[in-house]
Amino acid sequence: MSAAPGRPKQARTAALQGVGTPVTQAAPADDPRLPSLLQGLVGLGVIGVGLALAVGALGIPSNAGYAGVGPNFLPWLVAAGLTTCGAFMVVQARTGGFRHMEEGPPGEKPYWPGFVWMSAGLLLNAALITTIGFIFSCALCFVLASRGMRNAQGQAQGGVKSWVTDAITGLLIAAPVYWMFTQFLAINLPGLTQSGWL
Repeated sequence: MSAAPGRPKQARTAALQGVGTPVTQAAPADDPRLPSLLQGLVGLGVIGVGLALAVGALGIPSNAGYAGVGPNFLPWLVAAGLTTCGAFMVVQARTGGFRHMEEGPPGEKPYWPGFVWMSAGLLLNAALITTIGFIFSCALCFVLASRGMRNAQGQAQGGVKSWVTDAITGLLIAAPVYWMFTQFLAINLPGLTQSGWL
């Protein structure tokens, strides 16, 4: 049988040698399994935090207070909630990853001024909680953290009104938490007075 015209002999030989030979393709640079793996690790980390809180709760007395629950009630509740959420996160990661996640724009960089604002709030809260009390130190932490988040989202405008709004919101959040510990659970927290209300 004569060779097909116009087709070099070397090309025909290479084609015949390649028949039946599996073609190995290079693995894609972006492995789709990597996000699910990282998300699973996040879920395991949340479970680890929940278990650590549970271990810490073992050392808290369980003597019932005025409301019939002991000081270890909330730590156990938070530990159970974190462990449950972590388990759900692992299940989600194993079945396709977290759903409906918004992807940030390519090349997006961290907003470090916002990090500084939030870090300052946490540090001042820890430094001033025994001086100005739980309510005001936590409200200050909320104000500074809110300022950092507002700046990160480009919502720094608002002047004094936004500062006052954040301060009032922080007080409305911190005060009930303080009262729940001091009045409901009979757990002393740093305050300005010995009444357990401020």
